[in-house]
Amino acid sequence: MGSQGRILDIGRTSRVFPPHIRKAITARDRGCAFPQCTIPAPWCEAHHINYWSRGGSTGTGNGALLCPHHHGLIHKEQWTVQLRGGVPWFTPPPHLDPRRVPRRNRYFRLE
Repeated sequence: MGSQGRILDIGRTSRVFPPHIRKAITARDRGCAFPQCTIPAPWCEAHHINYWSRGGSTGTGNGALLCPHHHGLIHKEQWTVQLRGGVPWFTPPPHLDPRRVPRRNRYFRLE
């Protein structure tokens, strides 16, 4: 639940992230979550980490902010994303990094 008692995971009720969930994801990610990207949150889209088309839910635990370029790249290049400690981590596909080393954006969160 959010600070105003709003549910932050609406399951499969809607594919679109409602404003209150997007606001919570924005507070967490602060901008595009893709490694080394500096695009601010207002220019980003909410991405389903586990794709909606594959049964993913709509909520803060399954969402990450991505700029339009990286949102398309995630789908086209088949990157994987997972939350670790509430932070999105990105694992590149084998053709980009054979070792598949996970990485995260440190621009918005230095810790």
